[in-house]
Amino acid sequence: MIKQVLVAGAGQMGAGIAQVAALGGRQVVLTDLAAGALQRGRGQIDRSLERMVKKETISAADAAAALARLTFSAELEAGKQADLAIEAIVEDRLAKRQLLANLDAMLPQDSILASNTSTLPITDLAAATGRPDRVCGMHFMNPPPMMALIEVVAGLATSEQTVQAVWAECLAYGKTPVRVRDMAGFVSNRVLMPMLNEAMYCVLEGVSDPSGVDTVMKLGMNHPMGPLALADLIGLDTCLAIMEILHRELGDPKYRPCPLLRSYVQAGYLGKKSGRGFYTYAEASQSQTARS
Repeated sequence: MIKQVLVAGAGQMGAGIAQVAALGGRQVVLTDLAAGALQRGRGQIDRSLERMVKKETISAADAAAALARLTFSAELEAGKQADLAIEAIVEDRLAKRQLLANLDAMLPQDSILASNTSTLPITDLAAATGRPDRVCGMHFMNPPPMMALIEVVAGLATSEQTVQAVWAECLAYGKTPVRVRDMAGFVSNRVLMPMLNEAMYCVLEGVSDPSGVDTVMKLGMNHPMGPLALADLIGLDTCLAIMEILHRELGDPKYRPCPLLRSYVQAGYLGKKSGRGFYTYAEASQSQTARS
């Protein structure tokens, strides 16, 4: 049974995952090399739990108990006894492979290594470790405390025992797991990102402005949030990275990133976290390390 969880990366996703695991009754160690990221992650968790209490989603006692289960550390080794380690760092193949290799060397042999990657094949990431049978994808949706879905991805060597343990963990968090094939983008980003990309092309080609595109999708397609506002929330740099991975891995021109997206990222217009993307924001997001 999984009792202790290590979450590596205290950005928007990592902090949210740590909160979910703590609310699920696990002892959680949230780590990040950057002290500022840890501080922002802790603040994000505090604010999120406070909102949940106000909305009566959880009780004040539940929130206090979850915080008591959380440990924040700049040292990866603070979680060296974890039964499950979830990496939630930048969507970069080499960085993720290096982190998983470090976790593999540090953790007990029966511990499970999971990746919150939104696009990268698990088989490739698992090959950086000496336990590919114990590596699995756990792709949480953003923001993890609010979204019910977790994509569960088995690599070529992932054992069924590992998949079942991860599946049970998702259920313990109150989430709905869906098993998906180990292909770039899985289901979520393979469907979502081309839609966001096409919305950007509509702006680039003058079909409508950002507000017009988002209004059509909200009122015409009943989407709770327009695609360009969603791209700003995810982070335009993250959207670009995902599109580039899809384009490279799948080799289909339909995944070619919109030139306007590239221009915005080059200009530093990264969305809500930088204060400007397709929309402008009064102040940048508290989490400068948000990842999809």
